[in-house]
Amino acid sequence: MSDNSPGTRNAPPHRTAKRMSPEERKSALIEKATEFFSEEGFEAGTRELARQLGITQPLIYRYFASKEDLINEVYHKVYIDQWQDEWVDMLRDRSVPMRARLKTFYHSYTATIFNRRWMRIFFFAALKGLDINQRYIERVRRSLLIPICEEIRAELGRDDSTPVTDTELENVWLMHGMIFYQGIRKHVYCSVQEIDMAFVIDTGVDMYVDSAHQSGAPGSG
Repeated sequence: MSDNSPGTRNAPPHRTAKRMSPEERKSALIEKATEFFSEEGFEAGTRELARQLGITQPLIYRYFASKEDLINEVYHKVYIDQWQDEWVDMLRDRSVPMRARLKTFYHSYTATIFNRRWMRIFFFAALKGLDINQRYIERVRRSLLIPICEEIRAELGRDDSTPVTDTELENVWLMHGMIFYQGIRKHVYCSVQEIDMAFVIDTGVDMYVDSAHQSGAPGSG
C-alpha cells in the first residue's frame, strides 16, 4: 500500500547526484589539489588530499600515475594555462614607447599572477626543490625578459643582433624582482593587506627606463 500521508505527498522528488565523467573528475581533482598544495605545501600527502575530497586514495591514482604526475598537472593549470601569449606582443609593439609598453604589460601580468594560489605554490615548490620554479623562471627569462632587453636596445638606437649581455638581463631582473616581491609580501609573508600596484609598477618601470636612457647609449635622451 502506498503511503499517501501529507508529508509524503508534499516531499520533493529525490534527485540523484550528477555522475561526473572521467574528464570532469580529473579536472575536479586537479582543482582541489591546486588549492590543497597552495595551503599545505608539497610535503602534504595524497592521503590527506583524498580525505578532504571525501574519496579514497586509490581513486586519485586511477587518474594520475604518481604524486609527481599530479603536481605536473597543477603546474600546467597554474602556470601554463594562465600564460598569455599577447604579453610578448605588448612588449614587441614598437608603435608604443617602451615605458608605456612595460607598464601595460606589468599591469596585465600582475593581475594574472598576484593571487594566493599562484604565489604560494611557487614558493612551496622552491622549498621542496621541485623543478616548477626552474621551468617557469626559464620561460620568463626567454619569453619576457630577453625581449625587454632587445626592445630597450631598439628604443635607444642599439637595435643589434648580438646576444643580450648578463648585465642587461640583470638590470631587467632588478625591475621584475621589485614588482614580483609585492606579491610575496601580500600572499606569502602576509605582511600587508593591499598593495598600490599602480605606484609599484610606475616606480619600477620608471627606474629601469630612466636608467637605460641615462646610460649614454646612442639615441638616448
